[in-house]
Amino acid sequence: MKKMLVTGGAGFIGSHFIRYMLSKHKDLEIINLDKLTYAGNLENLKDIEKDSRYTFIQGDICDEHRVNSLVQNVNVILNFAAESHVDRSIGKPDDFIKTDIYGVFVLLEASKKWGVERFVQISTDEVYGSIENGYFKENDTLMPSSPYAASKAGGDRLAYSYYVTYGIPVVIPRSSNNFGPFQYPEKIVSLFITNALDDKKLPIYGDGGNVRDWLFVRDNCEAIEIIMERGKEGEVYNIGGGNERTNLELTEFILRMLDKPLDLKTFVEDRKGHDRRYALNTDKIKALGWKPNHTFENAMEETIFWYQKNRWWWERLKSGEFLEYYKKHYKQNL
Repeated sequence: MKKMLVTGGAGFIGSHFIRYMLSKHKDLEIINLDKLTYAGNLENLKDIEKDSRYTFIQGDICDEHRVNSLVQNVNVILNFAAESHVDRSIGKPDDFIKTDIYGVFVLLEASKKWGVERFVQISTDEVYGSIENGYFKENDTLMPSSPYAASKAGGDRLAYSYYVTYGIPVVIPRSSNNFGPFQYPEKIVSLFITNALDDKKLPIYGDGGNVRDWLFVRDNCEAIEIIMERGKEGEVYNIGGGNERTNLELTEFILRMLDKPLDLKTFVEDRKGHDRRYALNTDKIKALGWKPNHTFENAMEETIFWYQKNRWWWERLKSGEFLEYYKKHYKQNL
């Protein structure tokens, strides 16, 4: 049976990936290593927690002893673990540097020691910075604008260096903005949906003209699996949904879908270093046989419906009850 280590598997994309892989592959065993910071939520995987092929271990990717004890027994590593919220990186960048760069180093060193068959370093389109026209290709210069994006670029390039220098079989997916069920309600889609459901204001940065390409999380999981299985070692693969929307267009779409008044929109001071537009050329991943299976409209409708039906999941997160629960049960310094 193939063994896989997924780091950050209690987070948004990582939990979707674990569920997706276990549902598709019966001969797969997955170890989920997650520190359980505020954005790590074991309730994301409650439906598979009793699956004999799944093991959860609480731990930090910066913990060399813990990482080595796990890597020696796995074939593949997928590193989803990251500090990932831009606003938080502006206020406290040191956490991002530690996890997103040093944590990657620890995983790569363990991979070198134990000879993993594949190392998948999950990256992001934000490492490229902003582009006014056209689309970023995988070999374009990286110009990250925020401490978060810079930390991800550091981990991304560190992984590549271990491929060049030590022959570690690295592949690097860079995806556009993901959305879907189980997304922590600090991100724009999950925040705006849950705010609108409670008739609260939806805070839009600046003039709302910043453009993002939106990718449904399950489509991203399928792309990551293809890159893991078919991607060429040492290569980067862009993953995009082809769904460019301004933040204002996205906000109004959510309000219309929920039949909420447009005056719930409110404009706030722009974020420091706010990139104007992200856009990816995805020819390379499509050449491997991937394309999104969900339209933006259908995926957003499914996402909104999930948040409507699962208030139990997100109301506690927004109220602070969730943080108190995890302090008590997992002794996290949150």
